[in-house]
Amino acid sequence: MSIFPSVDHLRQSKGADLGTSNTIEVSQSRIDQFAAVTKDEQWIHVDAERAVQGPFGTTIAHGFLTLSLLAPFLSDLIEVQSATSSINYGLNRVRFPSAVPSGSVLHAKGRILDIIDRAGAVDAVIEVAIFVKGSDKPACVAESIIRYFF
Repeated sequence: MSIFPSVDHLRQSKGADLGTSNTIEVSQSRIDQFAAVTKDEQWIHVDAERAVQGPFGTTIAHGFLTLSLLAPFLSDLIEVQSATSSINYGLNRVRFPSAVPSGSVLHAKGRILDIIDRAGAVDAVIEVAIFVKGSDKPACVAESIIRYFF
């Protein structure tokens, strides 16, 4: 985790590598729960028998499930100690270059792309790449914007 004691330290960190997060397992149970909550119960996610005949040979996580893991991964990657609060302000770009097979273990790597001053706040634009353990190709790459209030 990269810890920034103040907004000034954060401002000076454009381009900084934030390291690697803890891991998260994407079990079939997690995929099934996500499918139920989002009503996205496409067979490639929830039907193990049919998925064997599909393009990945197994069920895969939803792209949006993988994207939703940005929240815990970002908590692992960055802390701004002097911030009074922070919010997910949005995303600039999201891609899903490879699938996340059921049972995969994921981790993320982060890098600060930009720091933008706002009235009473600062936006950190952070590129997060999520990887399946054992793969060099990311499963998801997203530019996340975190607004830190001071």
